[in-house]
Amino acid sequence: MEIKFDKKYLSELYYEGKCSDKKHRYQPQVVKNYKKCIDLLEMVPGVESLYKYNALNYERLRGDKEGRESIRVNDQYRIEFETKHIESETIITVCNIIELSNHYK
Repeated sequence: MEIKFDKKYLSELYYEGKCSDKKHRYQPQVVKNYKKCIDLLEMVPGVESLYKYNALNYERLRGDKEGRESIRVNDQYRIEFETKHIESETIITVCNIIELSNHYK
């Protein structure tokens, strides 16, 4: 699978471990878990395989976020992403990392 990032800060967070802007600052443990989740997305043969990782709480989103899927970084944050299948390759576009307290409002 190929991983793409929708926003610059998501890419910086993965490759550099921090963001250049002050708006998107996260605790070191959140960044570490974020990187692990992205690595796992890259490794699995298909997003359906994420169901077997209970700690990730993989789900397909509904409502105004239909077409997106999400996995849990920890008990406070989730990663939202979109999946596209082009020929025999799956491309995952990471859309954002959101705080769960904001997610359920």
